[in-house]
Amino acid sequence: MPLKVAIQMDPLGPIDIKADSTFRIAIEAQDRGHELFYYTPGRLTFDEGRIVARGWPLVLRREVGNHFTAGEEQLVDLSDFDVVWLRQDPPFDMSYITTTHLLDRLAETTLVVNDPFWVRNYPEKLLVLNFPDLTPPTMIARDLAELRRFRERHGDIILKPLYGNGGAGVFKLNKDDGNLASLHELFSTFSREPLIAQKFLPAVSKGDKRVILVDGEPIGAINRVPQKGETRSNMHVGGRAEKVELTDRDREICAAIGPLLREKGQIFVGIDVIGEWLTEINVTSPTGLQELERFDGTNGAGLIWDAIERRRPG
Repeated sequence: MPLKVAIQMDPLGPIDIKADSTFRIAIEAQDRGHELFYYTPGRLTFDEGRIVARGWPLVLRREVGNHFTAGEEQLVDLSDFDVVWLRQDPPFDMSYITTTHLLDRLAETTLVVNDPFWVRNYPEKLLVLNFPDLTPPTMIARDLAELRRFRERHGDIILKPLYGNGGAGVFKLNKDDGNLASLHELFSTFSREPLIAQKFLPAVSKGDKRVILVDGEPIGAINRVPQKGETRSNMHVGGRAEKVELTDRDREICAAIGPLLREKGQIFVGIDVIGEWLTEINVTSPTGLQELERFDGTNGAGLIWDAIERRRPG
């Protein structure tokens, strides 16, 4: 039986259809006969007890520059849908958090993927704190003196915004780098949020592995290798995707975190592993499906929809 599927995402026009995971998820749904509707986060509304959105019926095509047709704009009640996808990109700010509160209210009628309650409570750089044996030494602090003490203990560190994304604002600071105070001052001018510091892992030069889990089970991985002279491996900032196999350590990490992800309704998750260490658990808008499919032939979008259809049969 076909499902009615609404997708909350950033504007569809500019996406790269050869790389975008949301596009791959949506076209897999269309191929299965599910009905698509699309809207942007700013068009989500609470209206006297109803959660509604203004958007468009959607037809997708695998044609660069001609990848979608939107139907006539309409206002819909999201409780009439079987599935709603929470797929806008971070930053994980109050706008993002508010959408999770609104989508929470659909819980009795509609399957929201990933479960917005736990997306809100398990953002990428905080959920890893539940697994200290799997992660490198980590500090979350706003106090400059504490950050200095952390660097004194561990030498070279990575410093980044707690709720950043895509490699933005990520700095490697050597043990004798004089810029820690300046960076702390810079971040403090535009945000009251704490920073996250982690011990620098030299293994990042060989890549930052993105392992994809579906309903708590690993389905494969890609390796993201930074450009020469660059610490960040994110593909947004020039990282190169490579084929890679899951290691025993990757599977050990997934076995430790998978049951919690499954229990909390986190159907599509991407974790970051550097060397032997888990650094992030991405639940907001993970990527990597199309790269994995090209390298391994693994239809991750199909596995995701298998999991959804088990939870929400037509």
